[in-house]
Amino acid sequence: MKWSIDYFNSDIEEKILGLPSGLLAKYLRLTDLMLEFGPNLGMPHTKSLKEGLLELRLKGREGIARVMYCTVFRKKIVMLHVFIKKSQKIPKKELEIALKRMKEVRS
Repeated sequence: MKWSIDYFNSDIEEKILGLPSGLLAKYLRLTDLMLEFGPNLGMPHTKSLKEGLLELRLKGREGIARVMYCTVFRKKIVMLHVFIKKSQKIPKKELEIALKRMKEVRS
């Protein structure tokens, strides 16, 4: 059984599809790999954050974006949150949003 990708809600999917073209191309390429090989592609593509939360690391000419996601049973990847990164560290607010959504998905 291969992996599948779901979105926390339609807004997340729209925000991801609205990323600048270079970042979107990177997202689509990496998610194709995730569907085939699983959610943890390793650095520099994915990184484990905490409590089962992972980030998909997108970098292009237009900047840097992060898509936070988690996995649930039956080989399902759920995209929880997306944001354009403007500083070295992940803003606490962005991390809290993703963690809250992950808890909601897993309960």
